[in-house]
Amino acid sequence: MPDMLVKLYGLPDVSGEVAPLRAAGVACRRAESYERSAVVEFVAAKFPQWTDEVSVAFSSVPPTVVIAAEAGAVLGFACYNVTRPDYFGPTGVDESRRRRGIGKALLLLALEALRAEGYAYAIIGGVGPSAFYEKAVGATIIPGSEEGIYAGMLRPRGDSR
Repeated sequence: MPDMLVKLYGLPDVSGEVAPLRAAGVACRRAESYERSAVVEFVAAKFPQWTDEVSVAFSSVPPTVVIAAEAGAVLGFACYNVTRPDYFGPTGVDESRRRRGIGKALLLLALEALRAEGYAYAIIGGVGPSAFYEKAVGATIIPGSEEGIYAGMLRPRGDSR
C-alpha cells in the first residue's frame, strides 16, 4: 500500500465536521492519558494490527491520538506522530458507525494537530482507502512508496496479515 502526502496549510475547517457529530452526541477530541485502557481495548478488539501504534500514542504527553466517543464508548481513533514524526495513522472507526463523518473529523483533528506542531505537509502511511484521503484533504500518492516503511515488518506468530 502506498503512502500519501497532504498539504496541511490548505486543510478544510474541521468545525463543519465536528459540530454535527457533537449535536448527535458524538464527541471528537484528543484522548486523555487516563483513557489509555479504554482506547487500547477498543483498538485491540476492532483493529488488533494497530494496538502497538496506539500504545505508542499514549507515551506522549499529551497523547497523540484523537478519538470519537458516544455515551462513554469509543467509536473511532486516529493517531499521529507514532510510526514516524509527521505521519498520520493508524486510524479506524467501528464498522457499525461508519458513513457518519467520524473518520473525516478524526482525520482533520489529527492533521490540525500536526499543523499546530509546525509541519507544512504530512505523510499518510500505508494507505488503504486512497480515494477517501484524496477527497477529504486533497492527499496525493507519493510515487514509488508502495513498499514504504512497513516492508519487512515483524509480526506476531500466527499473524498472516
